Amino acid sequence: MNKKTFKETELLELKKSTSELKEAIISMASILNKHQKGEIYFGIKNNGEIAGQDISGKTIREVSKSVSDNIEPKIYPKIKDVLIDGRKCVHVEFNGNDIPYYAFGRAYMRVGDEDKKVSAKELEKMIVEKNKDELAWDKAVCKGAKTSDISLQKLKVFLKQAALKFDSAENSLKKLNLIKGSSLINSALILFAKNPEKFFPNAKLRCAVFGTDDASFIIDMQEFEGDLFYLIEKAQEYILKNIHIGMRIDGLYRVDVPEIDKEAFREAIVNAFCHRDYHNYDSVNIAIFRGRMEIRSPGLLYGGLTIEKIISGAVSERRNEIIAEMFHKVHFVEKWGRGINLILSKEPDADFKESGRHFVVVFKRKEKSYEVKSSEKSSEKSSVKILELIRENQSITVREIAKELNITARAVEKSISKLKLKGLLKRIGPDKGGRWEIIK
Repeated sequence: MNKKTFKETELLELKKSTSELKEAIISMASILNKHQKGEIYFGIKNNGEIAGQDISGKTIREVSKSVSDNIEPKIYPKIKDVLIDGRKCVHVEFNGNDIPYYAFGRAYMRVGDEDKKVSAKELEKMIVEKNKDELAWDKAVCKGAKTSDISLQKLKVFLKQAALKFDSAENSLKKLNLIKGSSLINSALILFAKNPEKFFPNAKLRCAVFGTDDASFIIDMQEFEGDLFYLIEKAQEYILKNIHIGMRIDGLYRVDVPEIDKEAFREAIVNAFCHRDYHNYDSVNIAIFRGRMEIRSPGLLYGGLTIEKIISGAVSERRNEIIAEMFHKVHFVEKWGRGINLILSKEPDADFKESGRHFVVVFKRKEKSYEVKSSEKSSEKSSVKILELIRENQSITVREIAKELNITARAVEKSISKLKLKGLLKRIGPDKGGRWEIIK
């Protein structure tokens, strides 16, 4: 080997001799925690210069014993003496997937060619990552649950929406990977149980409307229990019932326009139930204040995600992979987690924050700038009603319309003029004996 090929990296550590054995062991643990494999040479300086060292059978045994005594969990490296440029060196090759690894009771992480101590938070993240499948709530077996607890109607509706065939409850659940061995997992019950609240007291949605911008004056408060699909629909219904709804004319028809975009808040609702921490006893909460609406989901961001990362759309970590997969099958969520971008595309002023033990999506209400002036609002409503009356009777007169709507003839004429200008209505023939024609 040529000495110029030796340079310390995240996977390779160089030590001038086994006198630096303690530092080498720290490097081994550090590299294992980052890459789960690596190499160390004794007899090569950190600048790549081949120094060589005296090696005996005792030397190899000392390295092996020190590694065994001071790295936990234990690893079994390959240790051998090698000849490089005519000089003897010790080569140690190691690997292991049982992270985190500790050297002399401390955890380290490889950063470039340095070994950094792991903070308590980083260590917790490593442990959670290692055990995420075992800790995953949605994959855990639901003790005491039976196939008879599943609603066949709910399951059949889901399969139809997912373009899948029903083949008995058990077989269908197996195909959806909702059975582990012979036992139902939590996801099966939270999605399709007749009474999910029987198994999960937090299969719940809490909603409230407040008269101010804090929680001091409660106007309305409701709770809902049931499967996730039911709770998502109830959340949407509650919001639409308690925020301002404007309107616009689309062709011949009135179209309701909520002050907060419906796609945006639905996406936030779905995400709240999809990614929440179900180990947490709390429920998903919707709070509608005078100037904002908050959708609160139990559990902080998962897997090292930050607000900045989710907004950039660079990464997407899923706390509940099974639930996310089920939602994806019926097009509730996108596979690659672009929901945050969708929210921001519809509601650019939406805000995201972590508060206490909750992830919160905040939508600003548009009460002041959004509401149409009452006269304009009334005029639009009159136009819609006029079109409805004309559709029923093309020969109806202005006076008859005015009487039917309890408004003045002048107001009717004004609305008809606007409808003509918009190209929605025209008059065929004279005022007497003629008729109206609605232009499609």
